[in-house]
Amino acid sequence: MGLNVTSADEHHASKVPEVTLVFWIIKIAATTLGETGGDTVTMTLNWGYLLGTALFLSLLVVFVVFQIAAKTFHPVLYWATIVASTTAGTTMADFADRSLGIGYAGGSTVLFVCLMATLGAWYWSLGSISVATVNTPRVEAFYWIAITFSQTLGTALGDWTADDTGLGYEGGALLFAAGLALLAAAYFWTNVSRVFLFWAAFIISRPLGATVGDFLDKPTGDGGMALSRPIASAVIGAFIIACILILPQRAGQHPGQSKTGQ
Repeated sequence: MGLNVTSADEHHASKVPEVTLVFWIIKIAATTLGETGGDTVTMTLNWGYLLGTALFLSLLVVFVVFQIAAKTFHPVLYWATIVASTTAGTTMADFADRSLGIGYAGGSTVLFVCLMATLGAWYWSLGSISVATVNTPRVEAFYWIAITFSQTLGTALGDWTADDTGLGYEGGALLFAAGLALLAAAYFWTNVSRVFLFWAAFIISRPLGATVGDFLDKPTGDGGMALSRPIASAVIGAFIIACILILPQRAGQHPGQSKTGQ
């Protein structure tokens, strides 16, 4: 009987991690790495936004293929895919906003519409956009498309807030951190949909990472600390690896198994 329970658990387990404090710590660090890592390739190494996008988008596709092919949740593979999505999001947003001249506001609007359309198609097709249901290739495809749009939107939104509103990188980071705090309060003290809160927090945590990353590596004249992008990326990457190896993580549970859901 024990073997049967284990088999059922593996069948219903989500392919993404349980959403806990550990998840959000690593996620925010990954979004910050996405900003500094993307800028390292496009600016420091002078690859430019188009080549940087081609590189990171290719890596993202490879990781997503491996992620979907995997039978169970693998923390290293999952977070490598998330980091690839954040760096690809950084370079894609910068390419659209700057090279194509769409602008931060225009880019944020287009990406928001794309993200909402993806989540809408996911819900219409499968009846739920809960991350606890991510355990089949079809659901995973919707999940990673939504993740990529949210990461790209976050970069554009962070740049727009920091540059066009006059808040700067510090002000932008504080604004998005306050937004996350409000969502956390809603989670603990209200009955607002957990699915809505997850996606809202996932989206807002990206521009938080973007503004923090820009604050670390942008020139002092632009309001940054002018830290080395490669070194900042290496330190953040080492922190993420340490979190993955030290802090406990497990796969989220399918709604059929868990009443808590996401």
